[in-house]
Amino acid sequence: MIGILRSVWMAAVLYVLRRRQHDNDRLRRLFRERYDIDVGYYSYGCFDRWRMPGPMTVGRYCSIASTVRVAPRNHPTSALTTHPVLYEPKFGLVEAELPPAERLTIEDDVWIGHNVVILPGCKSIGRGAVIGAGAVVTRNVAPYSIVAGNPARPIRQRFSPDLIVRIEASRWWELDVAGLRALRDRMPDILEAPTAEALERVAGPRSSSEM
Repeated sequence: MIGILRSVWMAAVLYVLRRRQHDNDRLRRLFRERYDIDVGYYSYGCFDRWRMPGPMTVGRYCSIASTVRVAPRNHPTSALTTHPVLYEPKFGLVEAELPPAERLTIEDDVWIGHNVVILPGCKSIGRGAVIGAGAVVTRNVAPYSIVAGNPARPIRQRFSPDLIVRIEASRWWELDVAGLRALRDRMPDILEAPTAEALERVAGPRSSSEM
């Protein structure tokens, strides 16, 4: 009975905290300390330890659909059985769980579409990457690449190499929303249509109360 009440209480707490996923400090602290899931500011869609289990690091400004799933490890295909009886103590065969899987790192400004499945062969999704809806990701995803399909394969790069260099130098993701607003006010087109020339005038990194 106590376990059920604790689960109900935790579900209620998460329901309230997730209403401001993008900047809630308490939600981030809870997931970091309890589940080894470290999420940067303004990222959302990853506060679900069953759908996206730790250990995991998510950067800032990531957009992750509510149907994305991460499989941290495969069932053992070379063992006598693929059943989790071999590694989950609740079945009564083993006394301890396997060591934690290798950490998945999702860098800043990653967009992961609906129904994407990230398999254990992927441990790194680079900054600025886009993963199309329904993709099955079996390997690491390079920064600023757009991938899709089953298995997911590169379609194209989001930007030219020169522009990527300028974006990286700007370190815009270290800004808070107020900083982005100030940048937009100073250079109205830079957020929607960045150019290498415009970004060259942007000094980085910038200070932020949340960095």
